[in-house]
Formats: sequence, structure tokens, C-alpha cells
Amino acid sequence: MRLEGEAKLLRIFIGESDRYEGRPLYEAIVLEAKRRGLAGATVFKGFMGYGAHSRIHTAKILQLSQDLPVMVEIVDTEAKIREFLPVLDGMVREGLVTLEKVEVIRYQSR
Repeated sequence: MRLEGEAKLLRIFIGESDRYEGRPLYEAIVLEAKRRGLAGATVFKGFMGYGAHSRIHTAKILQLSQDLPVMVEIVDTEAKIREFLPVLDGMVREGLVTLEKVEVIRYQSR
């Protein structure tokens, strides 16, 4: 079955060392998104970046970083993404959240 349509892409930029209730924040976000039935989520780990404090975080061997950049992407309908935003407010202490309109083409096996 092939599904098409307009959706929202939610991106959450956080640090690898950020935590929520004793677990990595990125893991807590994905598990909560799954629990709430959002369509899909993926976590990406960055090699280099900086954020609000302008500190460079890098994966270079000579500069061991304990807090590499992490991005969580979640895709679903605008309504479900907007319902999830207050949940993020309670989880993310520091980070950047962006939203953008996307067109989804999803393929499922029979």
C-alpha cells in the first residue's frame, strides 16, 4: 500500500549527554513518540557542531567531546506533531526545535 500526503517534520537538536529521567534525552524522546503513536522517528549523531553557547563539539580523535550534537527527526501529521510539542517542552531543557512542511510517500509491504 502506498500512502502520500502533506505532513510535518519535527527536528530536535540536542546534545548527546542531555538526559531525561535517567536516560539519554534522544532515547526518551523516541520512546515517548512511539508510545504516543507518532508515525516514525530517527536519531542522527553529528560529528561536529555548536549551539547556544558557541562551544565547538567534535568527534576528532585529539579533541574528545563528551557532548556531540544529536538530531531527532519525527514525521507525522501536523495535528499529531503539534500535540507532541508540549511533551517536548517538558523534556528538552536546552536545544532547538524546528518544524517544516514535507510531502510523504510511504511504502508498506502487503
